[in-house]
Amino acid sequence: MDFVSPTRGKLTLAQVAQAMLDYMAEAPQEDYKIIIGSDSQNKESRLKTTFVTALIVHRVGKGARYFFHRRSRPIVKNMTQRMFTEASLSLLLCKELRELLHDEKLVQNLEVHLDVGQNGATEPLIKELVGWVEGSGYEARIKPDSFVASKVADRYTRY
Repeated sequence: MDFVSPTRGKLTLAQVAQAMLDYMAEAPQEDYKIIIGSDSQNKESRLKTTFVTALIVHRVGKGARYFFHRRSRPIVKNMTQRMFTEASLSLLLCKELRELLHDEKLVQNLEVHLDVGQNGATEPLIKELVGWVEGSGYEARIKPDSFVASKVADRYTRY
């Protein structure tokens, strides 16, 4: 699985993990959050859905580094299926990252940002998606607090 870093270009997940560790080593006294979120966009003209999963290491109050992975699949018109696919892609990345980092302190506070909110068609899905994420051992955030999904990942679905 290849990721893109705006500053480093294409990276493997192992290289992303190392870049995150390097970033945190620059200021080890700071607090960090690792946040993962996914978004998707249908391209009706191409009959495909583009899914983007973003990974951010946030130096709380002092900036962040982000990486993203983009993939396309045959079009997924069912909104519920798309939202559950987004969540599953985020949870899969959480699992893979956990295996790579081998540092429980780093990954114990992983956040998953879901692209669902109280206002709109996704509202009925909140309880199930949040329950799934929290039941998997991660903290869940929804709109308007899910900026990794609704801002960062969303930005890269449009290409």
